[in-house]
Amino acid sequence: MFVNSSRLFGTNGIRGIVNKDLTPHIVLQTGMAVGTFFARGSLVVGHDARTSSPLLASAVIAGLNSTGCNVFVAGLMPTPALQFWIGHHEVDGGVMITASHNPAEYNGIKVIWKDGIELSREQEIKVERAYFDNQLVLARWNRLGVTRELKGLDDEYIAAIKKHVNVQAIKKKRYRIVVDAANSVGSLVGPRLLRELGCQVTEINSKMDGSFPGRLPEPRPENLGGLSSTVKSVGADLGVAFDSDADRVIFVDEKGRIASGDESFGLIEKHFLMENHDEKIVTSISSSTMIEDIAEEYGGKVVWTKIGSITVSKTMKKLKAKLGGEEYGGIFFGPHQPVRDGAMATALVLGIMAKTGQSLSKLLNELPNYFIAKGRIACSEQLKNKVLEQLVEQVKGLKVNTLDGIKICFDDKSAILVRPSGTEPVYRLYAEAKTARRSEQLIREYGSKVRNAVKILSTRAIS
Repeated sequence: MFVNSSRLFGTNGIRGIVNKDLTPHIVLQTGMAVGTFFARGSLVVGHDARTSSPLLASAVIAGLNSTGCNVFVAGLMPTPALQFWIGHHEVDGGVMITASHNPAEYNGIKVIWKDGIELSREQEIKVERAYFDNQLVLARWNRLGVTRELKGLDDEYIAAIKKHVNVQAIKKKRYRIVVDAANSVGSLVGPRLLRELGCQVTEINSKMDGSFPGRLPEPRPENLGGLSSTVKSVGADLGVAFDSDADRVIFVDEKGRIASGDESFGLIEKHFLMENHDEKIVTSISSSTMIEDIAEEYGGKVVWTKIGSITVSKTMKKLKAKLGGEEYGGIFFGPHQPVRDGAMATALVLGIMAKTGQSLSKLLNELPNYFIAKGRIACSEQLKNKVLEQLVEQVKGLKVNTLDGIKICFDDKSAILVRPSGTEPVYRLYAEAKTARRSEQLIREYGSKVRNAVKILSTRAIS
């Protein structure tokens, strides 16, 4: 689905349906292209719990070895744990086999640079050139790369997280936590970290199973009913839901209410700025105006980026920013590592709860309140740019930001972002307002504009 004739990489790595878009042959060739790019380097390879992940990891490793690259095999592992190890050891990079939040039939490839951040677009182009132009550089038979098993990555990663929070303060609270690991690698780190922080942990969907029998891997509200009800039934202080590679996390308060990614980011931002004035907060254009409201109140400055975790990470590194976030549940804590990290975000939230002595629900209620609505309109890849051009013409005269798609801000503090997806043949719409009615009205109004533009342009293409 995402692998096409001109590009391998989408917004966040390479993804596709296994044995349709992403076959072992394609993955083998991709491994060769990645190995050609790293030029006989040393790389670490890990994977999530998807049924196809061991197969595709083997194909990537074979491709890397064929170019002379040596491979440290990490096996089952959260993406941020792999990134941390790469960023703190003398290796050239790594590969993570995961499709993150996508359903079970999908898988993907994330290629990581030696700093622990995924490749830049410029670096991705070099890999794509080797792949599509058949510029693969294979090693002689006696210079093939070798593999070594790597163990203990979780130990170092968990110890590093604990250095950034007040462990004793958290331990004193004896928090009761419910962890929903999405039947994947979050179960390797999340529960253990929380127990080391003195928490009483209840696990659901903790058995690793690549068919994801407990719930779909994306931690969206409609998938977290089980977590919400478990939090209430056991009287927990917090619910934690990871995606399949544990770089994203969504929280549930003690009342069973599912917090949005913007809310958890806003909470961390607020308490970070209370102790760190004049810091830059990096976030994608899809994040809520709440993030800017909090920055204005507590002395921070928001730096907006295009959508994509890689862009947030690269911008943080360039600006030496200490905090970033995404509305999807991604928290980037620079003093630990400037990438999405679900376990680190969980420790930060517990640290805030322990320091303030307040429940999560009370902490969230103190944040600026916005109502969010979302929509999606089918649109072929061929029409995406033309639809965007039409929309830009239609909104002239309004307060428009074209950093990534079109974001329109209104005087009543409402806003809508309309942008073509980087991973699917759709347009995505994100609206926010001070009332639910207003946000939903914006989705209807601008959804209609996109739908009409697609219809008109499709008719012209046919005629």
